[in-house]
Amino acid sequence: MRQYLSYLVLVCAKVVSRAFFRIDVHWAGEPVDDPWTGVRVLALLNHTSLYDWLFVAVPPNRLLRRLARHGVLPSAAKTMRRPLVGRFFGFLAGNVVTISRERDHTWEQFLASIGPDSMVLLAPEGRMKRANGLDLDGRPMTVRGGIADILHAVGGGRMLLAYSGGLHHVQIPGQTLPHLFKTIRVCVESVDVEAYCRSMREPPGSEEFKRAVKADLERRRDLYCNTAVRVLPDGAMGL
Repeated sequence: MRQYLSYLVLVCAKVVSRAFFRIDVHWAGEPVDDPWTGVRVLALLNHTSLYDWLFVAVPPNRLLRRLARHGVLPSAAKTMRRPLVGRFFGFLAGNVVTISRERDHTWEQFLASIGPDSMVLLAPEGRMKRANGLDLDGRPMTVRGGIADILHAVGGGRMLLAYSGGLHHVQIPGQTLPHLFKTIRVCVESVDVEAYCRSMREPPGSEEFKRAVKADLERRRDLYCNTAVRVLPDGAMGL
């Protein structure tokens, strides 16, 4: 029953997103015949708002169906404690695991919940960018090492990297209501997980591997999130 409710929430969120916003999608990297097949990790970089769920308008319904059945979403305890937001986020994936944002037993429980058919959905920075370009504590937005643990646990398949152009023009953290009828831009890249891990030239699971993944994703974020802000002359893929 839960997977049907999750799919219903995802489809309704997609309808709302497409009804009230214009979604501008571009693709980066090597072209893939079907980028929505074999996805094991779906990572959103440049996390700027609790309204990042609006990007649910991008993938086809078959991916949303899989997310409802096999999706695993780590969500901060602070977010899940919010009365309405927590309830909503609790249905954005088939399995939503509450974590403390520390490398404690909650993170180990999350990694243990990743099975052979799982598709992990996460924001690798682990926190939201405020209007000043920094996080809530005034620190620069960096990628955390948790995604390296996830890639090691997954081992294969494909990873979709969604580079957000930012949603501060829709809703800044702390604002109650969003601004409607805005253009939301995102640049998407599909990479092979096994090949990506090999390209880091460090053994998966090691601290060196984590540092390499963090540095690479921050480089890609800074390149492609800026690309997502600009309207590219070509390369858009119809959905």
